[in-house]
Amino acid sequence: MPSSDQDDISDLKHVDMTVRELLTEMKDTSEVIIDLAYASLMYNSSTMAEKVRGLEDDMDDLKFATRYKVLLSSRTREDARQLSGILEVASAADRISDAASDIVSLLRFPPEKRPFITEMLSEADEKIRMIKISSDSSMVGNTIGRLQIEASTGCKIIAIKNRRGWTYDPEDEMKLRANDVIIVRGTDDGADLLVEYAAGRKEWEFEEIVPDDVIEDEAEEDLQNEEELSEEIRGEGDEE
Repeated sequence: MPSSDQDDISDLKHVDMTVRELLTEMKDTSEVIIDLAYASLMYNSSTMAEKVRGLEDDMDDLKFATRYKVLLSSRTREDARQLSGILEVASAADRISDAASDIVSLLRFPPEKRPFITEMLSEADEKIRMIKISSDSSMVGNTIGRLQIEASTGCKIIAIKNRRGWTYDPEDEMKLRANDVIIVRGTDDGADLLVEYAAGRKEWEFEEIVPDDVIEDEAEEDLQNEEELSEEIRGEGDEE
């Protein structure tokens, strides 16, 4: 391969990821970006809106990387037919990110000019809430993964604001501290329960810790599934 082509490939983002990883990342991003877009309007946050625009750029890179990997895997007309579904999924996720960018563009209007947004979100089954964690809360000092917040309350953490600033779509390893502010999406009942925990009025009920051998078995299963998908992507060309 000519050196110029190697330089072009080295500049591409996400090309070292598998197709499964790319699609998973696009799915996760498409969920977060819509939540952040609506949250930016509810709390009139230009910082969140800027993050949405950044995620939109990331989504474009993910879509391009997916197309690149799929095209490399397609050897026959049958391959192209089978792999076209992957491209459709990638394009659909990209359209979601474009819609999120359109949503945050409404920030150019003052809040009184867009009252319908708050009314619309208040009628949704799942709502976006901002919750402050008290120093009395048993959540303090524990990671998101240890607390299993989404499994316990049905509320997904969209963003966390602490003394270092905002963290969007936080990882399970992130610890919660006193006076942290979390933005969550969930039902009224789930959010109300989370408020009780965050205020320290209710003690957190910790789930049983999963043994390491179970975690290792799940990791091996994920690896096997990834290998099977890679074989499927390569198509039936080798067999023919």
